[in-house]
Amino acid sequence: MNILEVFGKNLRKYRTNLGLSQEKFAEMCDLHRTYISDIERGQRSISLGNVQKIADALKIEPHKLLIEDSK
Repeated sequence: MNILEVFGKNLRKYRTNLGLSQEKFAEMCDLHRTYISDIERGQRSISLGNVQKIADALKIEPHKLLIEDSK
């Protein structure tokens, strides 16, 4: 799996575990909902600044979004 897919899959997992819609989560990050959707589908590259915004909104360390699930 490539890094964009890993990041997107992890983002979706953490976001849904918090019970947040893409729209609500995007507002929390000050990003657009379609941008979050593109990231979750592995269709969009992401800047380090936005990685930090997303991690902050999820209340996790940024590196956790980059670790591939062993399942």
